[in-house]
Parts: sequence; structure tokens; C-alpha cells
Amino acid sequence: MPGAGVPGPPEPHHLALVVAGRRLLLGADGRFPRIRDLPARSDWVPLGTLDGVPAWGGAQPDGEEPAADGARTDEPGRWTGWPALAAEVSAPLAALAGRALQVITWRRSHRWCGACRAELAEVPGEPARRCPDCGLYVPMQLSPAVLVAVTRPGPAGRPDELLLVRHSYGPTELWALVAGFVEAGETLEAAVHREVGEEVGLTLTEPVYFGSQPWAMSGPGVLLTGFTATSADPTAEPVVDGRELVAARWFPLDALPAELPPAYSISRWLIDATRAGTRR
Repeated sequence: MPGAGVPGPPEPHHLALVVAGRRLLLGADGRFPRIRDLPARSDWVPLGTLDGVPAWGGAQPDGEEPAADGARTDEPGRWTGWPALAAEVSAPLAALAGRALQVITWRRSHRWCGACRAELAEVPGEPARRCPDCGLYVPMQLSPAVLVAVTRPGPAGRPDELLLVRHSYGPTELWALVAGFVEAGETLEAAVHREVGEEVGLTLTEPVYFGSQPWAMSGPGVLLTGFTATSADPTAEPVVDGRELVAARWFPLDALPAELPPAYSISRWLIDATRAGTRR
């Protein structure tokens, strides 16, 4: 359960999530260490609870970058990059790790007031900071993004094919869904129409909301919102933009490629639900 409402200071049995860049520290058993397992420190940040156990986040001290092949001698376990960690641990632990990554990265990059350059102060009980000199309020920012499962009907009028794309960045071997960040002043639905139009040149029926998922793999604070939609022209073929995408194809729902996004991602949930003809 996310939130800052953890009563009292950290206790020895509480969970500890230490962040260094895009890596987190895992214990020797492949789980997050406990407060008692790490050197004493006083700057723990409350992250919420997992199965009733409070969790705390902390940044690796400045100038102490972890070794590429593990932890320092005074730390148990190993440093693990976010993509590998998300694929390795259970969904609740991955969600907690993503929150730790977001909170600690935001705190590190928002120490100073952008208006008057004074050092920002904590706002008690909130994931926010405030400037003591000019009063600027700086809440923790989120970066909303959309992704959409676009289908086109077959002879019976039911969804028969799914549009999948390959990106020019990230895991380029995967067939994925069209996705992109929401722009200022834009609704989620408008972002869906714009991204599909820009990336593959298709027009859509009205998108239908599917679900959401925090997705630190694309950056701290990213919140993915998934939609389903149908191509407005069932004969239209996708045309890739040549910048973000290198390929786009219609695949029969009963013959999707094996190179799909991981099972713990909302992208895969959308694909599997579309293939099964259901919604989460």
C-alpha cells in the first residue's frame, strides 16, 4: 500500500529499499533487505507498507556508486538494475521497487527551488517540498503515458487482427503496442488518437479505458494507462513514422508472435485480454 503514513521511525524488521541511479539493492536471498541488515542511517523515507510491513527508501550516499558486479563489502546482496529486477521479483515487490525508484530519484533531482534557488524544505505528511523563501510548492510529478491495443474486424465483424509494432529503442526485438506520453492540456483519449496517428497513420474509433500501471521501467513517475480501440478503416495499413518505430503489422489474434512484452506488464495484459476477447 503506497503512502507516507508509516507511524514512528524505522524498526529493525522493516523493509529497506536503497536506490543508486537505476539500481536497487537486493539481499543475498534475492529479496529486499531489512533495516537491521544495513549500516545505520537517519534519512530513511517512508514508502508505504507491503503485507503490513512498513517499507523505507534511501539513496546511495553521494559519490558511492555501487560496483557493477555486486555490493560494497559492508552491504549484503547485490545491486540489480531496474529491468532485471522487475522481471525477477513478484508484482507487489516490483511495484514497491518502482515507487522507491520514483521517490528517491525525485528527491535527488528536486533539492533546490527553481524560482529563487533556495533549498527546498519537506512538507510533513506529503510527497512534496516547499520553498521556505518564496513559498513555491513542488509536489512529486507523475508522467502519464498511454498505450493502446488497436484491432480491426474480420468478416464476422469481431476483432480479428491486432496491431503490433517494433520500436527503434529499448527492447527492439519485442512486438509491442503503440504508446506515448500525454502532452500538456491533452486528455488521455486525445493522446491515444494523436500517438496512433503520428506513429502508424491510422484513425480510430473512440478508445475504451482498460486499466493502468505505474511503470518505472520507462522512467521514475511514469504511469501507463491502457486502452482498446478499433481501426476506423478496416482496410487501412499502418505506415511507420521512421523515427520511433521500425515496423508495424497486423497479426491474427490466433497467431501472435512469441516476442511479446513481459507477463507482468500492462502491455501484455492488454494483448492477452484482446486475444482472449476479455477485459481485466
